[in-house]
Amino acid sequence: MNLPLLILLSIVKIGVVMVILLTAVAYTVLLERKVLGFIQLRYGPNRVGPWGLLQPVADLLKLLFKEDFTPPGANRILFIMAPILSAGTAFLPFAAIPFANTILPPEISLFGHKVNLTAAALNQGVIADVNVGLLYIFAVSSLAVYGAVLGGWSSNNKYSLLGALRLCAQMVSYEIALGLSVIGVLMLAGSLSMVKIVEAQKCMPFIVYQPLGFLLFLTASFAECARTPFDLIECENELVAGFQTEYSSMKWALFMMGEYTHIIVASALIVTLFLGGWHGPVLPPVLWFMLKTFVIIFFFIWVRGTFPRFRFDQLMRLGWKVLVPLGLANIVFTGALILFLKG
Repeated sequence: MNLPLLILLSIVKIGVVMVILLTAVAYTVLLERKVLGFIQLRYGPNRVGPWGLLQPVADLLKLLFKEDFTPPGANRILFIMAPILSAGTAFLPFAAIPFANTILPPEISLFGHKVNLTAAALNQGVIADVNVGLLYIFAVSSLAVYGAVLGGWSSNNKYSLLGALRLCAQMVSYEIALGLSVIGVLMLAGSLSMVKIVEAQKCMPFIVYQPLGFLLFLTASFAECARTPFDLIECENELVAGFQTEYSSMKWALFMMGEYTHIIVASALIVTLFLGGWHGPVLPPVLWFMLKTFVIIFFFIWVRGTFPRFRFDQLMRLGWKVLVPLGLANIVFTGALILFLKG
Protein backbone atom coordinates (compact mmCIF):
# COMPACT_ATOMS: atom_id res chain seq x y z
CA MET A 1 0.00 0.00 0.00
CA ASN A 2 1.53 3.32 -1.08
CA LEU A 3 2.09 6.25 1.27
CA PRO A 4 -0.55 8.67 -0.19
CA LEU A 5 -3.23 6.02 0.22
CA LEU A 6 -2.15 5.38 3.80
CA ILE A 7 -2.37 9.10 4.58
CA LEU A 8 -5.76 9.38 2.88
CA LEU A 9 -7.25 6.48 4.82
CA SER A 10 -5.82 7.85 8.06
CA ILE A 11 -7.41 11.26 7.45
CA VAL A 12 -10.75 9.63 6.62
CA LYS A 13 -10.65 7.55 9.80
CA ILE A 14 -9.79 10.57 11.97
CA GLY A 15 -12.54 12.63 10.30
CA VAL A 16 -15.20 9.97 10.82
CA VAL A 17 -14.26 9.46 14.47
CA MET A 18 -14.24 13.24 15.13
CA VAL A 19 -17.67 13.73 13.53
CA ILE A 20 -19.15 10.86 15.56
CA LEU A 21 -17.52 12.12 18.76
CA LEU A 22 -18.69 15.72 18.29
CA THR A 23 -22.22 14.50 17.57
CA ALA A 24 -22.08 12.28 20.65
CA VAL A 25 -21.00 15.26 22.78
CA ALA A 26 -23.93 17.36 21.56
CA TYR A 27 -26.50 14.65 22.16
CA THR A 28 -25.01 13.64 25.51
CA VAL A 29 -25.97 17.14 26.69
CA LEU A 30 -29.50 16.60 25.38
CA LEU A 31 -29.65 13.14 26.96
CA GLU A 32 -28.62 14.58 30.31
CA ARG A 33 -31.29 17.28 30.17
CA LYS A 34 -33.92 14.72 29.24
CA VAL A 35 -32.93 12.19 31.91
CA LEU A 36 -32.64 14.82 34.65
CA GLY A 37 -36.05 16.13 33.64
CA PHE A 38 -37.51 12.63 33.98
CA ILE A 39 -35.86 12.11 37.38
CA GLN A 40 -37.15 15.49 38.62
CA LEU A 41 -40.69 14.93 37.25
CA ARG A 42 -40.53 17.69 34.66
CA TYR A 43 -40.20 18.04 30.90
CA GLY A 44 -36.81 18.26 29.32
CA PRO A 45 -36.23 20.11 26.01
CA ASN A 46 -39.15 19.21 23.75
CA ARG A 47 -39.84 22.23 21.54
CA VAL A 48 -37.08 22.31 18.91
CA GLY A 49 -37.65 19.52 16.42
CA PRO A 50 -39.44 16.21 17.08
CA TRP A 51 -38.97 15.22 20.74
CA GLY A 52 -36.52 18.11 21.08
CA LEU A 53 -33.88 16.37 18.93
CA LEU A 54 -32.76 19.63 17.31
CA GLN A 55 -32.10 21.33 20.65
CA PRO A 56 -28.28 20.93 20.31
CA VAL A 57 -28.43 22.85 17.00
CA ALA A 58 -30.46 25.63 18.64
CA ASP A 59 -28.00 25.78 21.56
CA LEU A 60 -25.07 26.07 19.15
CA LEU A 61 -26.71 28.94 17.25
CA LYS A 62 -27.55 30.70 20.52
CA LEU A 63 -23.96 30.45 21.78
CA LEU A 64 -22.53 31.64 18.46
CA PHE A 65 -24.55 34.86 18.64
CA LYS A 66 -24.11 35.59 22.37
CA GLU A 67 -21.86 38.44 23.43
CA ASP A 68 -18.23 37.37 23.82
CA PHE A 69 -17.11 39.25 26.93
CA THR A 70 -13.58 39.54 28.31
CA PRO A 71 -13.43 41.00 31.84
CA PRO A 72 -11.28 44.08 32.52
CA GLY A 73 -7.88 43.19 33.92
CA ALA A 74 -7.92 39.69 32.44
CA ASN A 75 -4.88 38.25 30.69
CA ARG A 76 -6.43 38.25 27.22
CA ILE A 77 -4.11 35.70 25.59
CA LEU A 78 -4.41 33.10 28.35
CA PHE A 79 -8.12 33.86 28.72
CA ILE A 80 -8.62 32.85 25.08
CA MET A 81 -6.21 29.91 25.13
CA ALA A 82 -7.65 28.23 28.25
CA PRO A 83 -10.93 26.91 26.73
CA ILE A 84 -9.10 25.86 23.55
CA LEU A 85 -6.61 23.87 25.62
CA SER A 86 -9.37 22.33 27.75
CA ALA A 87 -11.43 21.19 24.75
CA GLY A 88 -8.47 20.15 22.59
CA THR A 89 -6.88 17.87 25.17
CA ALA A 90 -10.23 16.20 25.81
CA PHE A 91 -10.33 14.77 22.26
CA LEU A 92 -6.74 13.47 22.16
CA PRO A 93 -7.25 10.31 24.30
CA PHE A 94 -9.72 8.88 21.80
CA ALA A 95 -6.87 8.33 19.33
CA ALA A 96 -5.76 5.26 21.33
CA ILE A 97 -9.16 3.85 22.38
CA PRO A 98 -10.16 0.88 20.18
CA PHE A 99 -13.83 0.75 19.18
CA ALA A 100 -13.82 -2.42 17.03
CA ASN A 101 -11.49 -5.16 15.87
CA THR A 102 -11.72 -4.24 12.15
CA ILE A 103 -13.66 -1.50 10.38
CA LEU A 104 -13.33 -2.50 6.72
CA PRO A 105 -13.58 -5.75 4.72
CA PRO A 106 -10.29 -7.60 4.12
CA GLU A 107 -10.23 -6.23 0.56
CA ILE A 108 -11.73 -3.02 -0.84
CA SER A 109 -11.83 -1.35 -4.24
CA LEU A 110 -10.44 2.18 -4.28
CA PHE A 111 -10.19 4.29 -7.46
CA GLY A 112 -10.54 1.13 -9.51
CA HIS A 113 -7.76 -0.71 -7.70
CA LYS A 114 -8.19 -3.55 -5.25
CA VAL A 115 -6.52 -2.86 -1.92
CA ASN A 116 -5.76 -5.68 0.52
CA LEU A 117 -6.30 -4.52 4.11
CA THR A 118 -5.88 -7.83 5.90
CA ALA A 119 -2.57 -6.90 7.50
CA ALA A 120 -2.95 -3.12 7.39
CA ALA A 121 -2.91 -1.30 10.69
CA LEU A 122 -5.44 1.14 9.25
CA ASN A 123 -8.07 -1.58 9.19
CA GLN A 124 -8.04 -1.76 12.98
CA GLY A 125 -10.87 -0.09 14.85
CA VAL A 126 -8.50 2.40 16.47
CA ILE A 127 -6.81 5.51 15.14
CA ALA A 128 -3.38 4.65 16.60
CA ASP A 129 -2.54 1.30 18.20
CA VAL A 130 0.55 2.31 20.17
CA ASN A 131 2.21 -0.11 22.58
CA VAL A 132 1.92 2.45 25.42
CA GLY A 133 -1.67 3.43 24.65
CA LEU A 134 -2.87 3.63 28.25
CA LEU A 135 0.15 5.70 29.27
CA TYR A 136 -0.55 8.07 26.37
CA ILE A 137 -4.19 8.45 27.42
CA PHE A 138 -3.28 9.28 31.02
CA ALA A 139 -0.60 11.73 29.84
CA VAL A 140 -2.79 13.78 27.50
CA SER A 141 -5.83 13.63 29.81
CA SER A 142 -3.84 15.18 32.64
CA LEU A 143 -3.17 18.24 30.45
CA ALA A 144 -6.81 19.31 30.76
CA VAL A 145 -6.15 20.70 34.24
CA TYR A 146 -3.94 23.38 32.68
CA GLY A 147 -6.89 24.78 30.72
CA ALA A 148 -8.99 25.13 33.86
CA VAL A 149 -6.16 26.60 35.97
CA LEU A 150 -5.22 29.10 33.27
CA GLY A 151 -8.88 30.02 32.79
CA GLY A 152 -9.37 30.65 36.50
CA TRP A 153 -6.16 32.63 36.92
CA SER A 154 -6.45 34.72 33.75
CA SER A 155 -10.03 35.80 34.55
CA ASN A 156 -8.87 38.18 37.30
CA ASN A 157 -11.67 36.87 39.51
CA LYS A 158 -11.08 35.46 43.00
CA TYR A 159 -13.95 32.97 42.72
CA SER A 160 -12.61 31.70 39.39
CA LEU A 161 -9.15 31.31 40.90
CA LEU A 162 -10.47 29.38 43.90
CA GLY A 163 -12.43 27.08 41.59
CA ALA A 164 -9.31 26.48 39.49
CA LEU A 165 -7.23 25.65 42.58
CA ARG A 166 -9.92 23.24 43.80
CA LEU A 167 -9.92 21.50 40.43
CA CYS A 168 -6.12 21.25 40.43
CA ALA A 169 -6.05 19.68 43.91
CA GLN A 170 -8.92 17.34 43.05
CA MET A 171 -7.50 16.07 39.76
CA VAL A 172 -3.95 15.60 41.07
CA SER A 173 -5.30 13.65 44.08
CA TYR A 174 -7.63 11.37 42.15
CA GLU A 175 -5.21 10.72 39.29
CA ILE A 176 -3.16 8.69 41.79
CA ALA A 177 -6.15 6.50 42.64
CA LEU A 178 -7.03 6.29 38.94
CA GLY A 179 -3.55 5.07 38.06
CA LEU A 180 -3.44 2.52 40.87
CA SER A 181 -6.84 1.10 39.91
CA VAL A 182 -5.66 0.03 36.42
CA ILE A 183 -2.42 -1.67 37.46
CA GLY A 184 -4.31 -4.90 38.17
CA VAL A 185 -5.66 -4.80 34.59
CA LEU A 186 -2.13 -4.30 33.23
CA MET A 187 -0.86 -7.24 35.30
CA LEU A 188 -3.57 -9.47 33.81
CA ALA A 189 -3.20 -8.25 30.21
CA GLY A 190 0.59 -7.95 30.26
CA SER A 191 0.55 -4.91 27.99
CA LEU A 192 -0.11 -1.16 27.90
CA SER A 193 -1.62 -1.46 24.41
CA MET A 194 -5.37 -0.80 24.53
CA VAL A 195 -5.98 -3.25 21.68
CA LYS A 196 -4.15 -6.06 23.51
CA ILE A 197 -6.03 -5.26 26.73
CA VAL A 198 -9.32 -5.76 24.87
CA GLU A 199 -8.06 -8.93 23.18
CA ALA A 200 -7.11 -10.33 26.60
CA GLN A 201 -10.81 -10.08 27.58
CA LYS A 202 -12.02 -12.27 24.72
CA CYS A 203 -13.15 -15.04 27.07
CA MET A 204 -13.93 -13.04 30.22
CA PRO A 205 -14.13 -9.28 30.92
CA PHE A 206 -11.69 -8.03 33.53
CA ILE A 207 -14.48 -6.78 35.79
CA VAL A 208 -14.85 -10.43 36.89
CA TYR A 209 -11.22 -10.55 38.06
CA GLN A 210 -10.98 -6.89 39.08
CA PRO A 211 -14.28 -5.84 40.73
CA LEU A 212 -12.47 -3.62 43.24
CA GLY A 213 -10.32 -2.07 40.50
CA PHE A 214 -13.49 -1.36 38.51
CA LEU A 215 -15.18 0.41 41.44
CA LEU A 216 -12.03 2.42 42.17
CA PHE A 217 -11.65 3.46 38.54
CA LEU A 218 -15.34 4.37 38.27
CA THR A 219 -15.24 6.50 41.42
CA ALA A 220 -12.00 8.23 40.42
CA SER A 221 -13.44 8.89 36.94
CA PHE A 222 -16.33 10.82 38.49
CA ALA A 223 -13.81 12.98 40.36
CA GLU A 224 -11.58 13.43 37.29
CA CYS A 225 -14.57 14.59 35.24
CA ALA A 226 -15.68 16.84 38.16
CA ARG A 227 -19.12 15.29 38.11
CA THR A 228 -21.62 14.99 40.95
CA PRO A 229 -20.97 14.16 43.75
CA PHE A 230 -17.46 15.56 43.10
CA ASP A 231 -18.42 18.83 41.36
CA LEU A 232 -16.87 21.06 44.02
CA ILE A 233 -15.12 23.16 41.37
CA GLU A 234 -18.39 24.86 40.41
CA CYS A 235 -20.21 24.82 43.74
CA GLU A 236 -22.64 27.65 42.94
CA ASN A 237 -23.40 28.58 46.55
CA GLU A 238 -19.67 29.17 47.17
CA LEU A 239 -17.88 29.89 43.88
CA VAL A 240 -20.64 31.08 41.49
CA ALA A 241 -19.56 28.87 38.54
CA GLY A 242 -15.95 28.20 39.48
CA PHE A 243 -13.13 28.71 37.00
CA GLN A 244 -15.58 29.41 34.13
CA THR A 245 -17.51 32.21 35.88
CA GLU A 246 -16.25 34.95 33.54
CA TYR A 247 -16.66 32.97 30.32
CA SER A 248 -19.50 33.36 27.83
CA SER A 249 -20.43 32.55 24.24
CA MET A 250 -18.26 29.96 22.45
CA LYS A 251 -15.47 30.12 25.03
CA TRP A 252 -17.91 28.80 27.63
CA ALA A 253 -19.14 26.25 25.06
CA LEU A 254 -15.59 24.94 24.63
CA PHE A 255 -15.30 24.33 28.37
CA MET A 256 -18.62 22.46 28.29
CA MET A 257 -17.48 20.50 25.24
CA GLY A 258 -14.35 19.49 27.12
CA GLU A 259 -16.36 18.37 30.15
CA TYR A 260 -18.76 16.16 28.19
CA THR A 261 -15.97 14.79 26.01
CA HIS A 262 -14.19 13.75 29.21
CA ILE A 263 -17.35 11.87 30.26
CA ILE A 264 -17.44 10.00 26.94
CA VAL A 265 -13.71 9.22 27.09
CA ALA A 266 -13.99 8.02 30.71
CA SER A 267 -16.96 5.81 29.78
CA ALA A 268 -15.08 4.39 26.79
CA LEU A 269 -12.06 3.69 29.00
CA ILE A 270 -14.21 1.84 31.54
CA VAL A 271 -15.66 -0.28 28.73
CA THR A 272 -12.21 -0.95 27.25
CA LEU A 273 -10.42 -1.80 30.50
CA PHE A 274 -13.09 -3.68 32.44
CA LEU A 275 -16.14 -4.55 30.29
CA GLY A 276 -14.54 -6.39 27.38
CA GLY A 277 -14.41 -3.53 24.89
CA TRP A 278 -16.00 -4.47 21.59
CA HIS A 279 -16.47 -8.16 22.49
CA GLY A 280 -20.01 -9.49 22.54
CA PRO A 281 -22.33 -11.96 20.77
CA VAL A 282 -24.57 -11.44 17.73
CA LEU A 283 -24.12 -7.66 17.26
CA PRO A 284 -21.22 -6.13 15.29
CA PRO A 285 -18.24 -5.21 17.51
CA VAL A 286 -18.62 -1.44 17.05
CA LEU A 287 -22.27 -1.62 18.18
CA TRP A 288 -21.27 -3.52 21.32
CA PHE A 289 -18.71 -0.85 22.11
CA MET A 290 -21.22 1.96 21.58
CA LEU A 291 -23.93 0.21 23.61
CA LYS A 292 -21.66 -0.41 26.60
CA THR A 293 -20.35 3.16 26.46
CA PHE A 294 -23.91 4.52 26.37
CA VAL A 295 -24.79 2.55 29.51
CA ILE A 296 -21.86 4.07 31.42
CA ILE A 297 -22.71 7.59 30.17
CA PHE A 298 -26.29 7.06 31.37
CA PHE A 299 -24.92 6.02 34.76
CA PHE A 300 -22.94 9.28 34.96
CA ILE A 301 -26.16 11.21 34.33
CA TRP A 302 -28.24 9.11 36.74
CA VAL A 303 -25.75 9.71 39.56
CA ARG A 304 -25.93 13.47 38.94
CA GLY A 305 -29.70 13.41 39.38
CA THR A 306 -29.56 11.24 42.49
CA PHE A 307 -26.71 12.12 44.87
CA PRO A 308 -25.75 15.41 46.58
CA ARG A 309 -22.19 16.70 46.44
CA PHE A 310 -19.58 16.08 49.13
CA ARG A 311 -17.83 18.73 51.15
CA PHE A 312 -14.33 19.40 49.88
CA ASP A 313 -12.66 17.91 52.95
CA GLN A 314 -14.75 14.74 52.49
CA LEU A 315 -13.70 14.57 48.84
CA MET A 316 -9.99 14.79 49.69
CA ARG A 317 -10.31 12.34 52.58
CA LEU A 318 -11.99 9.80 50.30
CA GLY A 319 -9.27 10.12 47.70
CA TRP A 320 -6.23 9.89 49.97
CA LYS A 321 -7.44 7.75 52.89
CA VAL A 322 -9.77 5.34 51.11
CA LEU A 323 -9.15 5.03 47.36
CA VAL A 324 -5.33 5.10 47.42
CA PRO A 325 -4.99 2.40 50.14
CA LEU A 326 -7.61 0.25 48.41
CA GLY A 327 -5.76 0.67 45.10
CA LEU A 328 -2.50 -0.52 46.68
CA ALA A 329 -4.32 -3.45 48.32
CA ASN A 330 -5.83 -4.42 44.97
CA ILE A 331 -2.36 -4.50 43.37
CA VAL A 332 -1.00 -6.76 46.15
CA PHE A 333 -4.02 -9.07 45.95
CA THR A 334 -3.83 -9.31 42.14
CA GLY A 335 -0.12 -10.11 42.26
CA ALA A 336 -0.66 -12.80 44.90
CA LEU A 337 -3.52 -14.31 42.89
CA ILE A 338 -1.43 -14.45 39.69
CA LEU A 339 1.45 -16.12 41.53
CA PHE A 340 -0.95 -18.61 43.11
CA LEU A 341 -2.56 -19.55 39.78
CA LYS A 342 0.80 -19.88 38.04
CA GLY A 343 2.16 -21.99 40.87
